[in-house]
Amino acid sequence: MNKTLRGLTLSALLGGSALAMTAGAALADCGITEGRVSIIGNEFPAIQAVAARAAECAAGGVEVNANLTSQHQTLNVAGMSTTPPEYTSAIIANSSIVALINDDVIRPLNDLVAAHGEGIQPHQLITIDGDIMAVAFMANAQHLVYREDVLNDLGLAVPTTYEEVLAAAEQIRAAGVMQYPVGGAYAAGWNLAQEFVNMYLGHGGQFFAPGSAEVTINNEAGVAALEMMAALSAYMNPDFLTHDSNATSTEWMAGNVALMNMWGSRTQVLMEPEGSAPEVHTNTRVGGPLMVGDSGVPATTLWWDGWTVAKNASDADAEATFRALAHAIQPGLLNDETQAMAVWMIEGYEPTPVSSGVLATISAQAQPYPMLPYMGLLHTALGDNIAPFLQGRASATEVLEAVEAAYTSAARERGFLN
Repeated sequence: MNKTLRGLTLSALLGGSALAMTAGAALADCGITEGRVSIIGNEFPAIQAVAARAAECAAGGVEVNANLTSQHQTLNVAGMSTTPPEYTSAIIANSSIVALINDDVIRPLNDLVAAHGEGIQPHQLITIDGDIMAVAFMANAQHLVYREDVLNDLGLAVPTTYEEVLAAAEQIRAAGVMQYPVGGAYAAGWNLAQEFVNMYLGHGGQFFAPGSAEVTINNEAGVAALEMMAALSAYMNPDFLTHDSNATSTEWMAGNVALMNMWGSRTQVLMEPEGSAPEVHTNTRVGGPLMVGDSGVPATTLWWDGWTVAKNASDADAEATFRALAHAIQPGLLNDETQAMAVWMIEGYEPTPVSSGVLATISAQAQPYPMLPYMGLLHTALGDNIAPFLQGRASATEVLEAVEAAYTSAARERGFLN
């Protein structure tokens, strides 16, 4: 199987809390009279806003629940595999939709879009081999976030490369301002693998042989990516292998970090007074994508987030789920609070200053995260095997060999390789 993505281009991009909601505070006429809507997804503010809008459809015979958690990717396939499924929709991104397609747990949305898709823009439809498999609602990317006051006090320019991040970090440490001035979502597993994906692309690497599922990361670019990650980790909290996006944001809000590569969707909260000192939130600034080496390729990836409908859901539950989520991403979602939560792919969206990092990443022509059916297997192999190098327990070559062996075994088991 080698499915291809259509319907979403860069120009289109331009253009755990658990909630149970059976009676929303502001009920909406979503045209639904019956059905169960059960959403699984990540927990950042933009997705929380979408889930809250979907909950407005809860009334009478319509039940809306949402489980928004950082563990969503470990729960969604199992939760959509039963009949009836625990979750009637998973909110996913470029990478995570592949696992749902590979395990055949989501349904084509062609008929539901034709019947109830008014208001959904054509560029929001994620079409795979002729079938609409998801509806995208926002673009996302990782980019530089920095403390303007710290850089200004030391006379440092805003870094544009990882090499400049290292130089700035050394000066911040030497000045006694911060011992660990660099932050990063380096938690072993998915987050650590994503950082390698960013850095490897930034070094000009290619993950697979052309037209093949054969992995090709054990090379000069792979070694350089790992070495840069190790160099950065020397300026991070010693517990960096446990720090996901939430923990890294907490470090930022505590005033312990001055430079980090962070998701655009998680930046707005860093500029708000709740949870951080005035010198932190008033001096938090957004930069563009960081470069590394001399490839000319940004060391980051472009993402979209969207929603799906479970294959095993009854027709009534599938329709209720589609209509509730279609209601959730209508222009009524946008207000003074939500405009800054994301780069929305919704009619009426107006970019805000906090969105400039994602927009700069799009303008820099960063590559989309590879949406290949076997990329998830490589992502898992990376997440499982990189930590020993960063802990000094294995060489870069040994780690890359281990990643390739783990991926190849999994790819053969799934039939992607002979």
